[in-house]
Amino acid sequence: MTTKVEKSIEVDVPVSTAYNQWTQFEEFPRFMGGVHEVRQLDDQRMHWVAEIGGVKREWDAKVLEQVPDRKVAWAATSGATNAGAVHFQPIGTDRTQVRLCMEYEPEGLVEQAGDKLHIVEKRAEADLEKFKSYIESRGIETGAWRGTIDEGRTLGTPGVEYAASSLGDDGRTRASER
Repeated sequence: MTTKVEKSIEVDVPVSTAYNQWTQFEEFPRFMGGVHEVRQLDDQRMHWVAEIGGVKREWDAKVLEQVPDRKVAWAATSGATNAGAVHFQPIGTDRTQVRLCMEYEPEGLVEQAGDKLHIVEKRAEADLEKFKSYIESRGIETGAWRGTIDEGRTLGTPGVEYAASSLGDDGRTRASER
């Protein structure tokens, strides 16, 4: 069964600052609970190590669409089945709405129980709050990658169907097909 999460927050920094910080994937453990490591393999691919509901998970993800100051969309290519996008909308010159939209497929009893308790949804909300504190306290981004990936594609927010090639930790394709 697929679960969708959509959360947003307003941060008191310009859109370019919020976007630039979000493209620094290796910094995610500083503001994302349970994320131990994000290793950027190249411009489009990352390897994630995280703990979800007390279970260690690793997966690879690929950026499907990246439009500076507007959006970063991704999908898993192996491991945990997930996909989504982060959208950036300027609110004036020094304020930005950051909106996270994602889908994932919980695997195993622990993740399914956590899903029923809305743990990922609560974690997403807390992580956006931590991102807000992190970027507002710094005032500037730690770096930036302003490249564009498939800008004309306009795929919207990718769902888990974009992670179809991702094998769950048990080696099966997409948990909802079991």
